[in-house]
Amino acid sequence: MSEAEGAREEDVAAPAPAFSVPAMSDVLGMISDAPSAAPGAFAAASGAPDGASTSGAPGAPVHPSASNPDPHGIYIDEVQGHQRRYRRLIHFTHSSTKAAGVMLLAAIVALVVANTGAHEPFLEFWHTHVIIGFGDFVGEMSLAHIINDVLMAVFFLLVGLEIKYEMTVGELTNIRQAALPIIAAVGGVAVPIVVYSAFNAGNPATAQGWGVPTATDIAFALGIMALLGNRVPNGLRVFLSTLAVADDIIAILVIAVFYGTTPSLAWLGCAAAVLVVLLVMNRAHIFSLYPYLIIGAVLWFCVFMSGVHSTIAGVLLAFTIPSGSRVNLNSFLNWSNDRVREARQVYDAEVPVIAQGEYIETVQNLSRVTRQVVPPATRLEHKLYSWVYFGVLPLFALTNADVALAGADFGALASSPVLLGVFFGLVVGKPVGIMLFSFLTVKLKVASLPENVNWVHMLGAAILGGVGFTMAIFVANLAYDDEALISAAKLGILAASLVAGVAGFMFLLMQARADKHRGVAYVTTSSEDVCRQTAGVEAARASEQLMASLDDEELYDRVDAARRAKPGVAEVVVERRKG
Repeated sequence: MSEAEGAREEDVAAPAPAFSVPAMSDVLGMISDAPSAAPGAFAAASGAPDGASTSGAPGAPVHPSASNPDPHGIYIDEVQGHQRRYRRLIHFTHSSTKAAGVMLLAAIVALVVANTGAHEPFLEFWHTHVIIGFGDFVGEMSLAHIINDVLMAVFFLLVGLEIKYEMTVGELTNIRQAALPIIAAVGGVAVPIVVYSAFNAGNPATAQGWGVPTATDIAFALGIMALLGNRVPNGLRVFLSTLAVADDIIAILVIAVFYGTTPSLAWLGCAAAVLVVLLVMNRAHIFSLYPYLIIGAVLWFCVFMSGVHSTIAGVLLAFTIPSGSRVNLNSFLNWSNDRVREARQVYDAEVPVIAQGEYIETVQNLSRVTRQVVPPATRLEHKLYSWVYFGVLPLFALTNADVALAGADFGALASSPVLLGVFFGLVVGKPVGIMLFSFLTVKLKVASLPENVNWVHMLGAAILGGVGFTMAIFVANLAYDDEALISAAKLGILAASLVAGVAGFMFLLMQARADKHRGVAYVTTSSEDVCRQTAGVEAARASEQLMASLDDEELYDRVDAARRAKPGVAEVVVERRKG
């Protein structure tokens, strides 16, 4: 069977990237005597079908880890050390907590440099122009603008891919299930606008900054929640991640509609024509990423020249990249099994592999088709994650968090309506809006709280929504023309993000300690074909450790039943038995 045979578009659920996060050392401290608990000391009190397979269960598959990078002995002994280092690198670069840490470090460096004698050379470096010429065409752009206009378009491409996943097979497919976080996101945008406007409505120079405190930094918010591992229920992680995605959609619309120069209709027409080409490619079942990326670069240029902010091109491109598989998945399993049998039959252990032409050809054919099983959107999302969260966003923080305080009039700064509007919009407006709209949604029976989630959990997540950082700074750069106003807004964003991050974490930690006092922990599991995102992986790995320490057959049975009950993530509440 050729690799072209059976090829058709099958818009299957594109698995989300498995963002592996190292488990926290104190997770088992959730229940003080968990490591020494005898079998039967705990019971699964309730199951809530709703998210990585729990390998602690008997017979569950063993997956590669940093400590055991090759559990199946696939690689030769001589490269086991390389594999171990590679798995550690993968764990580091796919960790939401470490990504947030790197961005925070970049922001701190920018703040320190901005208040030393190195600030001027620092600014001069980022304003160095890069010139590209081809024939009569000469284009130039400063390093800072390359980061803000080009690299941030790549960030928005990743955001667009995440939004498309949620709208295709994720939490935004079921409108009733997604109603609570979507409505909460609307409240988390509306109330901060009111708060900001209360400080700035009478000042035309600052009134247009109302969009600054409306954005939530998904990387920071989920990174902070990931620190809690399985000490918070899975439903809360789903709520916050869906709220952040909905928040991103609103922020993208705000940027596109309100924060751009007067658009050029000619260039907008060119952008629309390029977008039509991308859509035609999608409908024509073109599954190679390279044509999309090349034409996507043309789309970026047209949007950039139109006056609409060029990062919107990244989101538009994301929605044209296919989320289905080129391979007929129904016939692939049988075909791949046949190829594996052929390879086994022709393989000769006594002959060097380089001399086994038939074996190499069979394996290459299998490898070539297998790579095409993964949808293009998922492949691109996997490739972009590390580069964006450990490259693009830290660079953005480094070039945009440089708030100079040396010689500043702190009295005037503290009374700045921009700073006050942004700070209180994020710290007060965000949680009030999220909680108020969530409360009304639940009371009107439009939706209910997620399983195992209470209002203290919701308050902690709502406060984390005030971590604006990346997106808020991005909007601030577009909202103001005066550098002094931009600096005041940035200072408000940084202060609010710090307060919201610490306060949100502490609220959730207090609830986790209350659960610990009651002897309660959360075990999340899923079917083998589900890949967890960001903070969910932290909880799944902590759950594996907890189950392994308890070694309770009844718990294994309950977890297995929850996993089979419904596709997706399942959660089981584990309670310590009295006496």
